[in-house]
Amino acid sequence: MTATLIWILVALVAIGLYLSWTAGRLDRLHARIDAARAALDAQLLRRASVAQELATSGVLDPAASIVLYEAAHAARQAEEEQREVAESELSQALRAVFAEPQQVEAVREAPGGEEAARELTEAVRRVPMARRFHNDAVRAARALRRHRKVRLFRLAGHAPFPLAFEMDDEPPTALADRPA
Repeated sequence: MTATLIWILVALVAIGLYLSWTAGRLDRLHARIDAARAALDAQLLRRASVAQELATSGVLDPAASIVLYEAAHAARQAEEEQREVAESELSQALRAVFAEPQQVEAVREAPGGEEAARELTEAVRRVPMARRFHNDAVRAARALRRHRKVRLFRLAGHAPFPLAFEMDDEPPTALADRPA
């Protein structure tokens, strides 16, 4: 009788430790999502700021400046529900403005243009990486949250279900082909 109680107690402690470890893992994944989202937000803000600065610099032709400025402004001011659409529209505007390598060369030849082109190139390259890190963390957390034990014991607590950030982040070919 005593041996049976001891084995039951050992099994309960082992199950408790496993559930605690799983809850801690899920908590770490949620913290990783928060950090990745902050990094993604910083990269998106940097890209929009550089694009807006370039649009107001007078280096681009007036039509391209207006298109780029409006898209960058919309991306910076977008509410959370509209953020993915606004950022996708900025990507499309960047591709439209910098579709030709000659446009990038014109920016580079202007005073201060080399620095602006380098900043823009870095910004458009970092956004897809930041988005990939964020979405990978979301994918891992979703996979863990789908397990029956997590749902049954409510190990996720009140944490909201993680959502991926889906947007068009394809960089302009004229910028993607150039070294930063």
